[in-house]
Amino acid sequence: MTTTYGTLEPALSVRQVLALERVLAGEPEVVAGAGQLDRPVRWVHVAEAPDVGVMLSGGEMVLTTGVLLAGDEEKQAEYVRSLHRAEAAAVVLGLGRAFPAPPDVMRRAAERCGLPMVVLHRPFPFAELTEEVQARLVRRKFAAVSLSESVRTALTGLITAGAPLQRLLDEVAQHSACPVVVTNLAHRVLATAGERPAVDDVLRDWERIARQAGGSEGDGWIRAELAGRGERWGQIVLCGHRGDTATGRLLADRAAEALVLHRMLGGTSAHTWEEQSAASLLTDLVSGVVPARQLLPRARAAGLPVNRRTFVPLVVRDAEAAGLERVLRMLGLPGLVAELADGATAVLLSLARDQDASVLVANFAARVRSETGRTVVAAADPRIGWDDVPAGLREAQHVADAVADSSAVLDLPAVVRLKDVHLRGLIRLLRDDPHVQSFAERELDGLLCSADDDLLSVLRTYLATGRNKSRTAELHHVSRPALYRRLEAIQTRLGVDLDDFEQAASVHIALLAHDAQQG
Repeated sequence: MTTTYGTLEPALSVRQVLALERVLAGEPEVVAGAGQLDRPVRWVHVAEAPDVGVMLSGGEMVLTTGVLLAGDEEKQAEYVRSLHRAEAAAVVLGLGRAFPAPPDVMRRAAERCGLPMVVLHRPFPFAELTEEVQARLVRRKFAAVSLSESVRTALTGLITAGAPLQRLLDEVAQHSACPVVVTNLAHRVLATAGERPAVDDVLRDWERIARQAGGSEGDGWIRAELAGRGERWGQIVLCGHRGDTATGRLLADRAAEALVLHRMLGGTSAHTWEEQSAASLLTDLVSGVVPARQLLPRARAAGLPVNRRTFVPLVVRDAEAAGLERVLRMLGLPGLVAELADGATAVLLSLARDQDASVLVANFAARVRSETGRTVVAAADPRIGWDDVPAGLREAQHVADAVADSSAVLDLPAVVRLKDVHLRGLIRLLRDDPHVQSFAERELDGLLCSADDDLLSVLRTYLATGRNKSRTAELHHVSRPALYRRLEAIQTRLGVDLDDFEQAASVHIALLAHDAQQG
C-alpha cells in the first residue's frame, strides 16, 4: 500500500508577495535589490521606528511610510543599513506625504546592501497585506506540522511491521518525487530508491557528486545525517528535490529518524546495509534480468573500481561473507562480496590490468582455506569487459555447484575452474533434462527404492575416489571386509558389476545426475 501525503504550500518569496492582487493595487515598483526578490518572507512587520532593526530576527518584510525618517538623510541610510544587519527580507515604502517620490538616499543604501526596496505609488492599507501574508504563513506552518506527523506515522508503521530498508526508502522517494540515496561516511552508496532512470543518472555522476563538500539545498540536494548513540555512520540524500526546500528538509529529517530507528530496532548496521547493497547488485548481475551496462553506475557508486579493470568472478562454498571481506581487506584486493543461496557466496574482484589475476586469486584461495578449512573456491576466467561479468559469475556458480557434493572426497586444487569439473560439470548442466532424470532413476532404482542412504553414500564415495577401496573404507571409518560386504549389497541391488568399467561408469553418471537433481 502506498501512502499519499499532502504537500506544503511553497514559502512566499518577496517576488510572490509583490504579485498578490492586493499588493498590485498599490502599483509596486522595485527600486533597489531587484536581484534578491526570491528571498523567503518569514513574516510581515509594520514599523515606523528608525531603530526597527533591533526588533527583527530575520526574514521579515518591513512596511513603512517613512514618516519619522523624512528630512534626515542620515536616519534614512541608517534605517536601511539596520534592516540589512537584521537580515530583513525587504523593505516596502508607501509613497505619500512623507516621501512623494522614492528617496535617493534610501535607494542607494539598499542597492549597496542588496536589500530589496519597493515603493507603492498608490495609497495602500498595510493591514490588508499583513492579514493575507500572515494567513498564508500560518496555513503553511500548520501544513508543515501535519506533513511531519503523516510522514513520521507512515514510516514508523512500516518499521513496526518489519518492513525492509528498501520499503522505507521507496516511501520517501514516492513522496519526494526524486531519487533518494543512502551512503556511508565514505560516500559509498548503500541503498537507493526512486524511478530507476533518474537513480541511474544520479549514480552515473556519483563520484563527482560525492566529492563535493555539500550541495546547495537551493538546487534541491538535501542531506540529513544518520547518527545514533553518539555515532555518525552515514547520510540520506534527496537528489534534485524540486519542491520547497523546507519540505525537502522536513522529508530528509523524518527519513533520517526512521532509518536510525530501523537500524536500532532491527539490530542492523551500516555494514549490514553494505552487504545488502552488494548482494542486490551481484544477484542482479547473476540473474541477467537487468543488463550489465545498466548496473555499471551502481557498481561504481558502491565503490568498485570499474575503469580499465580486470574482473575475476568467484563463488566460494561454505564461507561467511564477513570472513571473505576480511580476507580481501587483508590482501588489499578491491571487490564486492555477497551471499547467494545454498551456502554459496559470490566474490567479484576488480584488479588493475597489469596485475597477475591467477596469482592473486591463488593467494586469496590459500588465505580463505587457511581460515575456514577445506573450502571450495570456484573461479571463472578473468573478464576484461564489464558486459562479460554476468556470464563469468554464472560460470563460477556452475563450477561451485558441480563440486559441492564431492569436495570432501575429490582431490581438488585450491582454485577450481571449469576445466576441473569435467563430466560432473556437464551432468550439472543437463540435470533438468527429462531423459537424464529417467536414466538416473532407472540405473539407481535398486538403491533409491530401499531408501538406504548409507549404501548410497558408500557408492558415491567409492566412485568419486576412482573405485579406491582403501580410501573409501578410510573415509567411512569401516574395515575393508565391512566395505566389501556393502559393495556386494550395492551390486546385488543394482544388478551390476562395479569391476566392469562401462557398468561402473554408467552407475557413476546416474549418481552424478541424481545428486545434481537433488541439489
